[in-house]
Amino acid sequence: MFPIRDHNPSSRRPWITWALIAANLVLYLATLPSTEAGGQLWAALALYPLAVANGEWLGGLVTHMFLHAGLLHLGGNMLFLWIFGDNLEDQMGRLPFLGFYLGAGLAAAVAQIAADPLSPIPMVGASGAIAGVMGGYLLMFPRAKVDVLAIFIIFFKVFTLPAWVMLGAWFGLQMLGGLASASGQGGVAYWAHAGGFAAGVLLAAPLFLRRGGPAFWARTHGHPPHPDTVYDGSRIPCVTRH
Repeated sequence: MFPIRDHNPSSRRPWITWALIAANLVLYLATLPSTEAGGQLWAALALYPLAVANGEWLGGLVTHMFLHAGLLHLGGNMLFLWIFGDNLEDQMGRLPFLGFYLGAGLAAAVAQIAADPLSPIPMVGASGAIAGVMGGYLLMFPRAKVDVLAIFIIFFKVFTLPAWVMLGAWFGLQMLGGLASASGQGGVAYWAHAGGFAAGVLLAAPLFLRRGGPAFWARTHGHPPHPDTVYDGSRIPCVTRH
């Protein structure tokens, strides 16, 4: 199951979200392992927990957010950023959103390093920063509608779920994955995802309080403070909740 779109429109163009997606695409192409230079650049920009724990290669704390280990890794992350990033950028403003994104990614990296500080395995991906975006989205729009594609062998169905169900389940899976992994050797930085998500909630808290905190939820009932997007004529079959 993975989200394909939400029903939460933005009031302005999300230039920072688009720029982040473009930067990830450019760095992916620049670090393709098909060339020696690409492989060397990827290795130089990755995050090495053991090195950082010893005060070395600290630049990787930021640069690793723009690297990916493959096309599916890149595509999945950019899909999540495309769906959830524009709404937080709309609420926060462009430069504050950029600071939020980088701060969540940094917190995610710290969480993963704290979980396994002796790991020499390079860490790459925007997942931690995007997990922060998801955490902020959950705080601001817990009942926003999200269309989720469920694939079971050859059957495809789209379910419309409230954001708190989809994002809460995702966070729970990251926690379970982190607890189940012995030392992060499984190839998925679960603690980075969980740490980024928690950091996103905390970093979005000032915005939430400026909007009125619990009073904001009371006014909007957890929905976005504007009408939902209606996808008329969509060919995607939708299964509604009762």
